[in-house]
Amino acid sequence: MRPVTESGLLRENERLDDLQNGYYVIQDPDKFCFGMDAVLLSDFAAVKKGERVLDMCTGTGVIPILLAAKTEGMSFTGLEIMEDCAEMASRSVKLNGLMDRVSVRCGDVREASALFGQKSFHVVTCNPPYMAKGEGLQNPGDALCIARHEILCSLEDVLREAGRVLVDGGRFYMVHRPRRLAEVMDAMRAFHLEPKSLRMVYPFADREANLFLIEGRKGGKPFMAVKPPLIVYEKPGKYTGEIFRIYGMPDAN
Repeated sequence: MRPVTESGLLRENERLDDLQNGYYVIQDPDKFCFGMDAVLLSDFAAVKKGERVLDMCTGTGVIPILLAAKTEGMSFTGLEIMEDCAEMASRSVKLNGLMDRVSVRCGDVREASALFGQKSFHVVTCNPPYMAKGEGLQNPGDALCIARHEILCSLEDVLREAGRVLVDGGRFYMVHRPRRLAEVMDAMRAFHLEPKSLRMVYPFADREANLFLIEGRKGGKPFMAVKPPLIVYEKPGKYTGEIFRIYGMPDAN
């Protein structure tokens, strides 16, 4: 059932998007809206019963909401530096009645360990800005640019703070672009997050990968499993069966 929208939770120019699992997320088309990469990351991340989860660069808060829907984790915290985005994400949490398990904190990823304390989470997830500082930058004050470019935090900031807030043996999950894979793995190891699992994402079976999903273990021993490729489209306009599963939609076949 579509939730009541006349409750004061929606602002002008905002829309309500159905997550296909009984939950909804509020989005503003003029700001950065979540994409498939966030949904794929929420499927890739494993959260066990009773665990505490931090989602860095949470944006709309979609990843904590999706993880709360599909796991038995104890608590899910979204950290977002842009105040208006954090406020909007908090309204999505309230809209879905998840206030007992999900919260959103407005704060700087670079200060995560100071905000929450060291060794305070079992799992950290992050869908970070993909583009390095200065790469294709046009308007550094724009919300879309902040979401896409390393303006307010770098890859090293994310990994350093993830390593600090994770308990020993805790797990880190991230989605990123293949052209930065070597850089990501080097930086993960520099901050004691040993790469343990990797999955490449391809738009079509005969195309180059355009995303990767990676898991790191704090203090883990060297050994990484490479999972089978994830193919998004069977043909133009037609998702593969696995994408239908991830989105919780019936396969059109």
